[in-house]
Amino acid sequence: MKTLEKEIIVSKNDLDELNHVNNVVYIHWIQEIAKEHWKSLVSNEIIKNYYWVLLEHQLKYLNPALLNDKIRIKTYIDKTEGIKSSRIVEIYNKDTNKLLVTSKTIWCLINSKTNKPNRIIDEIRQAFSK
Repeated sequence: MKTLEKEIIVSKNDLDELNHVNNVVYIHWIQEIAKEHWKSLVSNEIIKNYYWVLLEHQLKYLNPALLNDKIRIKTYIDKTEGIKSSRIVEIYNKDTNKLLVTSKTIWCLINSKTNKPNRIIDEIRQAFSK
């Protein structure tokens, strides 16, 4: 499956009272890279006609990220079936390549005109698998 990677540097605003990245920040990063990946793969026409809603979110926190750490975030689609898509996100410390967080999210494709679930069309499926 087609992957997207991005890098960020942990800022003070990302930290919690324990001085490591707050779990809500990880969720925000996961959501943002999912949106970026979607927009990078499909046409504006598809973006206009369809959107995704989150059905399920699983995270595993393996190691902490700290202030000024360089972070590499990687995402890809694991599986598409019917109206659902399974997305994997992996968050690494860029310098050590240590895996910090893994995430699996299940998304449902929605038709923008009807606001109802829509089977994943071939054009979307093909975009994910390029």
